[in-house]
Formats: sequence, structure tokens, C-alpha cells
Amino acid sequence: MDEGRVYLINKPYRWTSFDVVKKVRNALKIKKVGHAGTLDPLATGLLILCAGKATKQINTFQAQEKEYTGTFVLGKTTESHDLEREVVEGADPSHLQQEDLLKAVNQLTGNISQIPPAHSAIKIDGKRAYASARKGKEVIIEPRMVEVRIFEITNIALPEVDFRIICSKGTYIRSIARDFGELLGVGAYLSRLVRTRIGDFELNNAYELPVLIDKINAEKHADTPGSG
Repeated sequence: MDEGRVYLINKPYRWTSFDVVKKVRNALKIKKVGHAGTLDPLATGLLILCAGKATKQINTFQAQEKEYTGTFVLGKTTESHDLEREVVEGADPSHLQQEDLLKAVNQLTGNISQIPPAHSAIKIDGKRAYASARKGKEVIIEPRMVEVRIFEITNIALPEVDFRIICSKGTYIRSIARDFGELLGVGAYLSRLVRTRIGDFELNNAYELPVLIDKINAEKHADTPGSG
């Protein structure tokens, strides 16, 4: 552990990124463990954890581009732009054609101005935005420039639309869902999200969390004098 370790984990559904950090921290019995880029609780996929001296690399990993796959549901919205909050009926999307969807995709590709969700971990006046939003308080977040390098529609089965997105650090896929629905005039929310890549690190090489914990415990046991 002197040089630190980097762990690739498939974050479980409904776990926060910090839940995963805490689990690994407890298994390693060290305090210096952190993640390189938050995933929302309702998202799954690649989470990079750094332990020991490897925590010095967190900012480097966070700055790398991300790849996601997932599903938008058209014709409905939610306050959080995902399934964390109650689903509200929007407009009927059945009239939409493939060219309508592609036109909206083009408008959300490249360097774009994006307003992060009120239900996000962004700090405003020292407080997490989601903490205020969940209490019903108005949250004002300034737009920011992000890059959506690739935005592909991979399947259309209205009201569901599957996608693949490659984007810069700080891009919110929930905001893309919101903006996509607004451009189409019917509303939309994000029903499924998987982070498949961060830089050169791929989800295919990640551990399921229980498997990683077993591996850490086995390594600790092997390092114990008199074991084996």
C-alpha cells in the first residue's frame, strides 16, 4: 500500500459514491481513500477509487473525458431529471420522427452551455445544491461550458431513447436529458445511466464491489504473519 492503489469498481445501483469509498476504506483499514468523479446514486458503472499515495492522482483522473450509455424517457419530466423525484406527465412524444431527435442531438453536441441540475452536489454558498433543492428551496446555478464530443442515439422505442455520450469533465447527463426534452417540446428524464469509461479506464475491467472486498480481505490475510 506504500505506493497506493487504484481500484476500478462498478458502482452498485442506489449506492452513493461515498458509500463505496466508505466500504473500501473499512476493508483496507486506512483513511486515505477517495473517488475520482461522483456518480449519482441511481447511476451505475465505472467509479475510480484511489487509496494511499494514489489519491494524488485523483485530479488527473477527474479531468479525463467520460463515456456514458443510458436511456431517456420522452413525454415525462421529474424535478431531478431522473427517477429520484416523482414523474410528471409532459406532452405526447408519439409524433416525433427520427429526424426530430437527430436535430436535437446536433444542438446538444460540441461546446455547449449547460445549467447543472438543482439536485446536484455542486456547492452554492458552502452548501450542496441538492440539500437545498430537497427542502424545496430555490436553487440558482450559473450555466457553464462543457464539451459533448459524441452524442449518438443507439435505439429508438418511443417513449424511450437509448444513447451513448462522450463528454468532458463536469457534464451532467441529467441536464442533457432535460434539455433534450425541452428542445423536442415534450419533456424528458433520465431513466438509466451507466458510465462505461473514464479516460483509458473501462468498465469492462472493473470489479463488482463484493468481489473487490473479498480480494482486499484475501490479500490482507495473505500478508498476515503465520497465515497460509
